[in-house]
Amino acid sequence: MGRKTTSLNREATLAYFLILPSSVVLVSLMLYPIVYVFLMSVFKTNKLAGLVEFSGLRNYHQLARNPVFWAQLLRTLVWTTIGIIGHLFFGMVFALLLNREFTGRKIARLFLIVPWAAAIPISAMIWKWVFDPEFGLLNYSLRASGLWSKPPAWLGLPISAFTAVMWVDIWVGIPFVALVLLAGMQGISKDLYESAEIDGAGRWVSFWRITVPCIRHIIIIATLLTALWTFNDFNVIYILTRGGPAGSTDILITSIYRNGFEWLRFDRASTMSIVTFIILTVFSLLYARLYFRDEH
Repeated sequence: MGRKTTSLNREATLAYFLILPSSVVLVSLMLYPIVYVFLMSVFKTNKLAGLVEFSGLRNYHQLARNPVFWAQLLRTLVWTTIGIIGHLFFGMVFALLLNREFTGRKIARLFLIVPWAAAIPISAMIWKWVFDPEFGLLNYSLRASGLWSKPPAWLGLPISAFTAVMWVDIWVGIPFVALVLLAGMQGISKDLYESAEIDGAGRWVSFWRITVPCIRHIIIIATLLTALWTFNDFNVIYILTRGGPAGSTDILITSIYRNGFEWLRFDRASTMSIVTFIILTVFSLLYARLYFRDEH
């Protein structure tokens, strides 16, 4: 008994020793920055992100009285909602199409991965060229086909700019959602569909009565991940519009970057970061509760 206990103690000591380096890295790269960002949100900071004077909740109070912040928050929520709907809708469509047997299905799956395999900044730069008013592929095609002799500068107008960056964000995220849903569909027994067909159920009924319930948990997880990624999608907006024109595509994450690294207002950027962290944490907890309650 004593030897067994000693052996277990040695194994436990070895285990702690092995995870010590990764724990130090996690604390250094994650915990410390989070704590320091929180400190900056309750302090007045200088241009070098140094803590100058304790301000308590004054930064939060000023942020709450700033109408620009509320406009950015509302725009972020709209951006995230549309992104979730777009990713799930197109992801589901492509997953259903690729789940069927047809010639060239493997090649189609390969092409589906391309937007996801390419780095997001590269994809955003390609789309920025597509939307270029003078030399872009979109305006050239519209003029060459005679559909629109004088197409607009898509990234220079508020509504069209927001629509353009929204489309690019959806386009980049479709492959992940489609592949995740497709993987779930591949695990559904074909006997269920054959039984439904014998009972006279059409494809639409089979989709709602068989496909959706069988991949329900996968849909929930894909929705959560899509929400988190879209809420914090910095690359697409910053590369295409930098939050313009006139702030029409500015969301919280781009505003945090500009406040912190362009205007050196680290206290305001930190305050917005903490608010964003709280929003995403509350959303994740509520969604996790929904997920586990649905499991039981």
